[in-house]
Amino acid sequence: MKILTTHLFAIVLLFTVAPLCNSQQSQQPPANAQVASSTGPTMQERDPRYQLAPSDSFDLDFRFQPEFNQTLIVQPDGFVTLRDVGDLHVAGLTLPQVSALLEKKYSTILNNPVISVVLKDFEKPRVVVGGEVNRPGSFDLRSDVTVSEAVQLAGGFTSAAKHSQVLLFRKTTSEWMEVKKLDVKSMMKRGDLHEDVHLRPGDMLFVPKNKLSKISGFLPRTSVGALF
Repeated sequence: MKILTTHLFAIVLLFTVAPLCNSQQSQQPPANAQVASSTGPTMQERDPRYQLAPSDSFDLDFRFQPEFNQTLIVQPDGFVTLRDVGDLHVAGLTLPQVSALLEKKYSTILNNPVISVVLKDFEKPRVVVGGEVNRPGSFDLRSDVTVSEAVQLAGGFTSAAKHSQVLLFRKTTSEWMEVKKLDVKSMMKRGDLHEDVHLRPGDMLFVPKNKLSKISGFLPRTSVGALF
């Protein structure tokens, strides 16, 4: 019985270890492979240039083949339909990236095409400021705006604001959202705005309530002043 058990254990071990070794070898990435970060792209990694979105429209200008000039509208699924060469997914791409893709696609029927992409109609860049500000809402980004400036555009902090923990939500890709906590109170107190983040289209600021404002509604009015 002991001999049978020993042989059985050896057989099980053989069939367990061998596939594991092969699996580890097959899953080992090559030296030049790029491994995606488990935390997603950071705010610094995202291309700051405008990225096309559904309903945007743009003109294609062919320098040497003007008969192919056309105006395109990005469809809800992110594709555009190109004359003579079919569909191309462009949502999320910058204009230089689209131009490079178009030249590659049209090179199958044209000799060295040179294509300029001119944005015609697009969604205005905006940021959203919410939470404990006096005028929460959506604001146009008409110039370079920082977090502290956006708060002022929204009427400044309310008396219930926890301005030491302002949250900046930024979309890094269609799947990743990054959140950054900013101590605006400390920046303003020190008069040092080096950490004042410059906003990008689509950013959202949220100013939470401070602890006192959360509990003040449950305290007698005479007790609130004793907490200071």
